[in-house]
Amino acid sequence: MNVLRRDHKLLVTIVKKGRAKKVMKAAKDAGSEGGTVMLGYGVGIHEKKKIFGLDALHEKELILTLIPEDLLAGVIDKISSTAKLSEPGHGIGFIVDILKTIGISHMTYEENVKEGLDEMTDDLKHKGFDLIITIVNKGEAGKVIDASSRGGAEGGTVMNGRGSGIHEKAKLFSIQIEPEKDVVLTLIKKSQTNDVLKAIEEDVKINEPGKGISFVLPVEETVGIHHLMENNMGE
Repeated sequence: MNVLRRDHKLLVTIVKKGRAKKVMKAAKDAGSEGGTVMLGYGVGIHEKKKIFGLDALHEKELILTLIPEDLLAGVIDKISSTAKLSEPGHGIGFIVDILKTIGISHMTYEENVKEGLDEMTDDLKHKGFDLIITIVNKGEAGKVIDASSRGGAEGGTVMNGRGSGIHEKAKLFSIQIEPEKDVVLTLIKKSQTNDVLKAIEEDVKINEPGKGISFVLPVEETVGIHHLMENNMGE
């Protein structure tokens, strides 16, 4: 049986399509054992939001990397420098806390090491941001991004998925159908989280049955959004 542990963080990196390989290699070079790449689309502050009057969503790659805390600083530095995340328009990264992990029992771990890990990563924690995840019916992502922008967000990333909510019971030839969904990730300053949620509620009508769901996760550290961090420190 695999042992439950609390010594890992999840690094989420979002870059333009075709750059995920560089991110994965950088993470491995710094000690990470791998990651998962997902395709999506979205718009950033340095990308055109409209082309010929139509909403423009650019192809993205989203990389999920599970990293032991004692390697976190090195992996972040390596990815940031390799993917040039400190330069405008190259992408962003952020860290989400992992409460438990299973299935990686080959990694050696001692309980007495855990006490020192939090101190080693305290300087990495930047508690000024939230991640808003909004799941809506396919085709509604544009409304979510527009609403988020009205609430103060500077962009978002969209992924496609499938799922069935309590108000969805579609069947075809007696076979249950899982409707397609849009999953929108929005990184936002904590001070603007409520404004963005309110805008999504108003524009997407997300509180109505069958419209979707939004939830918020705390973000510990960010890279690639230095202009937001500077503004946040000045508030």
